[in-house]
Amino acid sequence: MYKKIMIAVDGSETAKKALQEAQNIANNYNADLCIVHCIKGEEEADRIEGNKVLDSAKASVDALSVETRLLEADILYGLESISTVIATAVKEWGADLLVVGTANRRGLERFVIGSVAEQLVSKVESSILLVRPES
Repeated sequence: MYKKIMIAVDGSETAKKALQEAQNIANNYNADLCIVHCIKGEEEADRIEGNKVLDSAKASVDALSVETRLLEADILYGLESISTVIATAVKEWGADLLVVGTANRRGLERFVIGSVAEQLVSKVESSILLVRPES
């Protein structure tokens, strides 16, 4: 069913859990896996830290075909830019499934901060698996 699975990671525990789910699905369907991380800025330090997140994620998976991509969002547009950049990467790579962890924020915090995962649901045309944090 799935041939190309993209997983967005940010180094959080929920992202690690989502990565495990993505790996399981990729292995079950013999699918390609693409791990993406989005940085907010163009500084070399941002790229170095972003590549560390990707390297750590890639080292923790045991899938047949894995690639990584560092994505850059425009810091001026905040979370909206992150979701747009990830949605564009999903489309360009041709992913059948996007896996992403959720922050599980509630109430005013969610209203003020927003949710990249929630924005992705309205922007991505592929299937999306939202992975919730441990309770």
